[in-house]
Amino acid sequence: MAAYDVVVMTTHDIGRHLHCYGASSVVSPRLDALAEQGAMFSRAFCTAPQCSPSRASLATGRYPHNNGVLGLAHQGFDWELDVPHAATVFADAGFEPHLFGGQHVTLHPDRLGFRSMSRDASAGGIQRLLESGSRLYIEINFDQTHRPYPEPAANAIVEVPPFLPDIPEARGELAALQVAIERMDAAAGAVLDALDRSGRAGNAIVVFTTDHGLAMPRAKCTLYDPGLEVALLIRWPQGELRGTRPEMVSNIDVLPTLLQAAGVQIPPGVQGHSLLAGGAGRDAIFAEKTFHSYYDPMRCIRTETHKLIRNFETGFAVEVPGDIQAGATFRADPSRYSTDRPQVVELYDLEADPLEKTNLAGRADVRDLEHALSEELWSWMRETDDPLLLGPVASPRYRLAMET
Repeated sequence: MAAYDVVVMTTHDIGRHLHCYGASSVVSPRLDALAEQGAMFSRAFCTAPQCSPSRASLATGRYPHNNGVLGLAHQGFDWELDVPHAATVFADAGFEPHLFGGQHVTLHPDRLGFRSMSRDASAGGIQRLLESGSRLYIEINFDQTHRPYPEPAANAIVEVPPFLPDIPEARGELAALQVAIERMDAAAGAVLDALDRSGRAGNAIVVFTTDHGLAMPRAKCTLYDPGLEVALLIRWPQGELRGTRPEMVSNIDVLPTLLQAAGVQIPPGVQGHSLLAGGAGRDAIFAEKTFHSYYDPMRCIRTETHKLIRNFETGFAVEVPGDIQAGATFRADPSRYSTDRPQVVELYDLEADPLEKTNLAGRADVRDLEHALSEELWSWMRETDDPLLLGPVASPRYRLAMET
């Protein structure tokens, strides 16, 4: 039986920082319950560690350099989705697509294919929609977890992720983030309650995911694991998605999974693979960054045991976006993140060095491994027609400047 309704919930900037993923000090009971009712993908990654490119991949099943969104999509950056959004794909299959909350993949949301769009992501409007008889595709994008964070709770217990310094400033920011996550969790729970009240939960496929890693230094906007790791929870009572799923998956795999569950043909050009029965995990994850605050092109391959990053330009060792620079963790020691980038290639042994601190590139004892991973990365770039192969990528602002 195909899923009657498709419900996709996302939130900003938290990676896998949820209780069900092992963040013991985070309060997220509704999403923990969703994980118990369905499948929790413990090693899900995004295609890009920034909002617009990753969200575009989620909505199209294609890498950023194949969907048009190689950088931020808001005014002044102007990257534009140039392939069909999930809303259009589902609309063409007879679904009514509706958006609640913001979208961050185009300056022209009217082109995405939604029947209606509401900035209000609370459950009231969703409840009224669920009372209709239509077959629905509903996308809900929460913004509670985006910086700036609310005031932290007094005397909060905080678990500091190991990639961050365990300093008072980091603890303060994480305590504030935990308040934001708890509020987002309640909002997601209200959506799930609305689905239950409608009587449609039993034959709906529900996804909760995040756009990229934590909005913290050396996470968001980097190709290190803290920037690429995402939560991915899928519940479909009629399907076979259960328990913890340990295989490596990419967020380009979400759309084909939803389409298969709904009995909709997967369009040509979709690069992801369905995660339903018969679907397999990936031997390697590929990810990219081209633009965020500035041009900083890099590509990576991540296997079960190693990661290779190729940096195509000079720059700081890590990009720290402006909202993170305004935070106390960065300001406590900016020099920690402002060193120059010393090498074109970075190679990490993820088993021996999970925090990706020791770059092995260039060492004789890993020469064969480095060559093999490098060739696999180049092959992926060729197979997907990566524009970097033709030279530096021009931004929309550059093209506009050349025309005026």
